[in-house]
Amino acid sequence: MVELLFFHWLMAYILTHFWPGATEQQYRDEVAAVHPKGGLPKGQLHHAAGAVDGGVLIVAIWDSKESSDRFVADVLMAHVPEPGGFSGKPEERAAECFNFISQ
Repeated sequence: MVELLFFHWLMAYILTHFWPGATEQQYRDEVAAVHPKGGLPKGQLHHAAGAVDGGVLIVAIWDSKESSDRFVADVLMAHVPEPGGFSGKPEERAAECFNFISQ
């Protein structure tokens, strides 16, 4: 039996980036440049990425909007374009998380 944990108190922040035309290899090169080796940036709770029609979709859950904004401005976009990585700007969507479920 799988137990689901509900975290209603967590004021997490959801950030999605769609990088049109990007490939899995570009994603891997970009993550190698902007994430700490073997881990997540400070404040990032979860990270998932996958190929979708026309590019790469990334979903990140952050501990706050401030942590997300700081990473995007100071780290991610400072490494775009990254040799072998992404270029241009992603299509971005974000939301304050009103429910967070994890196993």
